This record gives sequence, structure tokens and C-alpha cells, in this order.
Amino acid sequence: MPKMKTKSSAKKRFKMTASGQVKAQPAGKRHGMIKRSNDFIRNARGTMILSDADAKIVKIYMPYNR
Repeated sequence: MPKMKTKSSAKKRFKMTASGQVKAQPAGKRHGMIKRSNDFIRNARGTMILSDADAKIVKIYMPYNR
């Protein structure tokens, strides 16, 4: 049986926690910071845990990170 392939874009963008949740960077911090509020910029720091619906999609892309 051949090995399954991991999506290269997914392995660069997401990490898995030990309990199986998916960590990701919040969106919207690449450019256009002047129009964003300070609250938005502060809340988008660090990483966040994806919702169950989004995590289900990412886990299909990363078959060996479970």
C-alpha cells in the first residue's frame, strides 16, 4: 500500500497539539494594519485553536498528524 501524502500547504500553516486539536495563526495581520483597530491586532497575536468544523478539514490534509 503506498503512503498517503500530506498537503504541503497544510503542514506549513498548521500544528497539532498533543490532545489532537489544531493550532493556527489568526488571519488578517499581513498588511493594512492602519485600518485595523488596536483590539483586533492585540487579539490576533500568537496562535489560536481552530473550531471543530475547520479542524476536521485540516486533519484530512494531514493524515499522519493524529
